[in-house]
Amino acid sequence: MKNTVLLFILILFTSCSSIRVYSDFDSGVDFSAYETFAYFKPEIDKVDISDLDKRRILKALDTQMSLKGLSKSETPDILIGFTTKAKEQIYVNNWNNFGWGWGFNPWFWGGGPGFSNVTTRTEGTLYVNIIDATTKQLVWQGKGKGGISEHTRNRDQRIATFVEEIVQNYPPTLD
Repeated sequence: MKNTVLLFILILFTSCSSIRVYSDFDSGVDFSAYETFAYFKPEIDKVDISDLDKRRILKALDTQMSLKGLSKSETPDILIGFTTKAKEQIYVNNWNNFGWGWGFNPWFWGGGPGFSNVTTRTEGTLYVNIIDATTKQLVWQGKGKGGISEHTRNRDQRIATFVEEIVQNYPPTLD
C-alpha cells in the first residue's frame, strides 16, 4: 500500500512539472520568407515579470531562433514579443485510511480516519507572438502552460526548456 501511495505521489509531481504547448498560425503566410527578427519592445515592456526572467526568456528565444536559421536585424522580417499570465491552482488531496490486509484492524469494515491536504501552485502561461514586420499582423502564436515557481532551482534551464517547447512548432508545417 505504501508503494502505491509513493508511486501516486511520484506521478503527481511528474505531471505537475510538464509543459503543455499549443500553437496557432495564419495559414496564408509563407513562413519560409522570414529570415530576420527583432523583438517587439512595446509588448515585452508591459510584461509584469522580473527583468531577470525577461532576459532569460529573450536569451532562450535568441538561441531557438538562431537554431531555426533566423538572425537578428535592425530591419527584421518578423517581430517577436511575449506576454505572460499566472493563475494560482488549488489542489485538495483526500486520503482515506482503509484497512486492507490480514490481521487485526479495527477499521476493516468502514475505513479509518482520513486526512486532507491542501496545496497551491502557480501555473504560468507564456505566449510567444510572432508578428509580420511589414503588415504588423500576428502570424504565429505559441502558448506554453506549466509551473515555474520562484523557488525553482536552475530557473535558466527551466525557462529555456519552456521556450524551446513552445517554439518547437515554429515555423508551422501544413499537413
